[in-house]
Amino acid sequence: MSAAPTSSDMNLERLVRRVVGVMMLGVLVYGGFLVSTGLSDVGSRFASFGWWSFAAACCLSMLNYLLRFGKWEIYLAILGIRGLPKTESLLTFLSGFVLTVSPGKVGEVFKSLVLYRTRGVPLERSAPIVVAERVTDLIGVIVMIVVGSLGFRGGLVWAAAGSGLVLVLLVFVASPKLSRAMVDLTPHLPGPLGRLGARVAPKLHTALDQLRELTTPSRLVLPTLLSIAGWSLEGVGLWLILKGFAQSTTLTLASFSYATATLAGAIVPLPGGLGVTDKLIEQQLTHLGGVPLAVAFSAMVLVRFATLWFAVLVGFVALGLLRARHPRLSSGEPATPSEP
Repeated sequence: MSAAPTSSDMNLERLVRRVVGVMMLGVLVYGGFLVSTGLSDVGSRFASFGWWSFAAACCLSMLNYLLRFGKWEIYLAILGIRGLPKTESLLTFLSGFVLTVSPGKVGEVFKSLVLYRTRGVPLERSAPIVVAERVTDLIGVIVMIVVGSLGFRGGLVWAAAGSGLVLVLLVFVASPKLSRAMVDLTPHLPGPLGRLGARVAPKLHTALDQLRELTTPSRLVLPTLLSIAGWSLEGVGLWLILKGFAQSTTLTLASFSYATATLAGAIVPLPGGLGVTDKLIEQQLTHLGGVPLAVAFSAMVLVRFATLWFAVLVGFVALGLLRARHPRLSSGEPATPSEP
């Protein structure tokens, strides 16, 4: 069993403060972009915007979440984590979006903590699901980049870099000898890192063994297809938002711009890729698609609200419903595995 997390790990007020802090950072980032773009020009673009497209983009994002929930269910079944009602499983999955604004979305491991508190599932047993999700999501985004880059010079550079990252990760996971050797080095790191490595190395070995079960070739196919379909929907969302601004940008360009910016934002150690993802979306729409700067900025802000910030909102709603159903989420006491 994993060590029980402290009650502060699940403090909702602490989560709210963290998200509000990132939102304030986002306001500063978008404010800086707005000043450089021109307030009056942006205002005139919003005045004639078709808000139906923003609503459609939010609906497509929700459909993306539901498709990726299918991956969560597949992985739970593979690892033998059973007895979780479908509604509660969906809420648990969606609760991970509370920390979507963490760097690289690693905060989505939060749903493993939720599963521990509500069903007593050890953290190291379910945490590999988050890594497997990131692997298949990365593959899905790379496929979007490859398809979208066919008409743009330089786009395949992103695809090659992302493919190399996936290959390295899969080799690390698929090779027990390599992964064990690297994990066994962690206790020998200097200072506090070595002490931390000594404590977590056994759990890492267990987690990697389980992750290996999730990423065999036969088990990568369906989750990867769900990722491709899900993330493509968010690319369609950006395309629809551009339609709301009466832009004739192609679907492949919109998907390419969204996917490359998303990949870059996931790589940099910034919460939600703030500043990086946003600027890349704006620049690619402007330079590759010939979209006016004010429209590119406006579309970028709306698609980020329809994806990043909408996900955070969905996560808080799901977490609130789970807290009402499981008071121990606030008390910090884990469930026992035998509880229904």
